[in-house]
Amino acid sequence: MKIKCSKVNLLNSLNIVSKAVSTKTTLPILECILIDVYADSIKLTANDLEIGIETILDGEVIEMGRIAIEAKLFNDIVRKLPNSEIFIETTPDYNTIIRCEKSKFVIPSKSGEDFTELPQIEKEKSIELSQFSLKEIIRQTIFSISDNENNKLMTGELFEVKDGVLQVVSLDGHRISLRNLALKGNASNVSVVVPGKTLNDLSKIITGGVDDMVTVYFTDRHILFEFENTIVVSRLLEGEYFKIVQMLSMDHKIKVRVNNRELFDCIDRASILMRESDKKPIVVSIKNDNRMYLKVDTMMGSMNEEIEITKDGEEIIIGFNPRFLTDVLKVIDDEDIFIYMRDAKSPCIIRDDAGTYIYVVLPVNINAGAY
Repeated sequence: MKIKCSKVNLLNSLNIVSKAVSTKTTLPILECILIDVYADSIKLTANDLEIGIETILDGEVIEMGRIAIEAKLFNDIVRKLPNSEIFIETTPDYNTIIRCEKSKFVIPSKSGEDFTELPQIEKEKSIELSQFSLKEIIRQTIFSISDNENNKLMTGELFEVKDGVLQVVSLDGHRISLRNLALKGNASNVSVVVPGKTLNDLSKIITGGVDDMVTVYFTDRHILFEFENTIVVSRLLEGEYFKIVQMLSMDHKIKVRVNNRELFDCIDRASILMRESDKKPIVVSIKNDNRMYLKVDTMMGSMNEEIEITKDGEEIIIGFNPRFLTDVLKVIDDEDIFIYMRDAKSPCIIRDDAGTYIYVVLPVNINAGAY
């Protein structure tokens, strides 16, 4: 095997596939990146058995072949090389020679035949959307997945397609994030749970272009994202996702319209006095004078602030974990947001009129009489 490519192209391809390299494994081959050289293309692949990534490297084929190279070492070497052309070739005893200008590395590698190939995915059920839309949907929902491995379904996101609409849902037991996107063209009806790690890695790979498309294929066990010269294939999480329809009920008694930026900045300022370990809430009072009063009182000090709002309904005093609110506010692009509440113990719902997004945040118990 022998190829020639630029450092920029090689490093870019390595950055893409490295997200699927296993860091905790007893199988050394899973710590490798496979280079497959065909007559007309150079393909790089990594696979940790949960997620696999394959991308085409823009370079020149000199001699066909395949080799598996330890990923971290390969990355470290390429990153330190001059910004110039790189020549990579292999020897019959599975050594890899890397040359760039006056530098030459010889590193032991493994036979490409030992590498675990990506699963073959049937391309029957699929949808298509822009990279921009997919990247935005992930950004606007990924923050509310759980990191608790005891409940695997909470560590992933529901991808459900029904009647031409993609609905993506995440939850962690304290909040729910939901995004709806109308799809163009034919879209297969499916319902799967995608690991959060897969979506996090994917969002770092896709460019987010409005005109750049992603085709998503679904099977019973896998999901595949295909875009440009790259494919990402991931195992799905098993089990039926949580029923959230009742949690999204709009049986509210209070509706508030408030400027998103003002509310975010206010809570952000209040958070200066709050530590996550203290578990102190921010107390929100909605009054009939069309003002929202926010108060924090901790060992580090106290803070009060008021914001002008438009309100329909009753007065209310309610407490929240401030981070749960700011996580939502910073992913909403609307200038004003609508907040719906029933009482101090019921979930708070933030949504737009079109139902493009819905966020549910559970309140924190407080002694309302103290405020």
